[in-house]
Amino acid sequence: MPHRFPLTVFYEDTDMAGVVYYANYLRYIERARSTIVEDLGLDQLEMRNRGIVFVVTRVEADYISPARMGDRLEVVTTHQAASPVRWTFDQEVQRGGQLLFRAHVVAVTMTTQGKPMRLPAEIRAAIPK
Repeated sequence: MPHRFPLTVFYEDTDMAGVVYYANYLRYIERARSTIVEDLGLDQLEMRNRGIVFVVTRVEADYISPARMGDRLEVVTTHQAASPVRWTFDQEVQRGGQLLFRAHVVAVTMTTQGKPMRLPAEIRAAIPK
């Protein structure tokens, strides 16, 4: 079942042409992923205190159509534990069902010292298979 994250485009999100600045789509999908983590009952601050952080290792993005100030958007995300170390996300930014942006994102867990680690069992259990 896809996760849905609504948002509104504000003036600060736009560039000189009045459209959403390209890098802001990455912020939008990051917010959606953070909400998913929270919805799964995972506390990122508590994880960090235990020395565990999520790190994005890959993003493939396609910009399809522009969004503008005032647009009401929705980030639609499907995700899965792709392996014992990878959490993958397919994310779309839509306006009224129209696809504007899509990305495939790969995240892993690392220690706060930057060493890769397997996804802890409680995280793997929370992520859809």
